[in-house]
Amino acid sequence: MLRILLVEDDAATAAYVKRGLAEAGHVVDHAADGQEGLFLATGGGHDVLVVDRMLPKLDGLSLVRALRAAGVMAPALFLTARAGVGDRVEGLDAGGDDYLAKPFAFAELVARINALGRRPAFQAEPTVLRLANLEMDLVRRTVTRAGQRIALQPREWRLLEFLLRRKGDVVTRTMLLEGVWDFHFDPQTSVVETHVSRLRAKLDKGFDRPLIHTVRGAGYVVRDDG
Repeated sequence: MLRILLVEDDAATAAYVKRGLAEAGHVVDHAADGQEGLFLATGGGHDVLVVDRMLPKLDGLSLVRALRAAGVMAPALFLTARAGVGDRVEGLDAGGDDYLAKPFAFAELVARINALGRRPAFQAEPTVLRLANLEMDLVRRTVTRAGQRIALQPREWRLLEFLLRRKGDVVTRTMLLEGVWDFHFDPQTSVVETHVSRLRAKLDKGFDRPLIHTVRGAGYVVRDDG
C-alpha cells in the first residue's frame, strides 16, 4: 500500500484515478489546484506524487520545483495531455521522476506508480563530513580539528572533501587526478603528491596522530588509527 497525492483539477479524471488507485490498494489524497497540492505535499508522508501540469493557481512544473527546493523528494509522476518530447524533458528537468501522457491505460499508471514506490527512500547528502576530531562543514565552508580552524586553498578543500567522502577506502592517484583535478590523463607531474603533502601538513601537524596515510604502491587513505 502506498500513500499517494493526486494533484488534478479535472474532477472527472480525479475521481476516476482516485477510485482506481483505491481499488489497487492505495490511499489517495487529492488536491484540486497547485497551491493546495503544495500545502498537502509539504506536510510529508506521501510515497508518490501524481501531478497534472496544467493546474490553476500554481502549475505542475512550478509545484514540483518548489517541492524539490523545500526538500520534499517523494517521487513525482506527471500525468498530462502535454505529450511532446520537449514537454517530457521540461517535466523531468523540473524534478519529475516519470511522465505519462493522457489518455493513458490505467494498468500502466498503476505499474508506474508501483515502480516509483519501490524506489529506496531519498537520503540527503551530509552537510558535515567528520573523521575523529576533524570536521568539514560543507555549508559554512569551514574545516576544524579539535576545534582549531584550518585554512585551506580551494584545491586543498576539494582534495579533502574527496578523501573524506571515501574515508577508510584507498584512493589511487588516478582517482584523485580525475575527481579533484578533472584530468583524464596523467600529466606526469607531482601535483597530487605535492597537494597531499600540503594538506597533511595542515591537518596533522601538532596533533597526536595522523589522519592521512600513504598506502605504498596504491595511494592514500584517511582513517583514524587511534
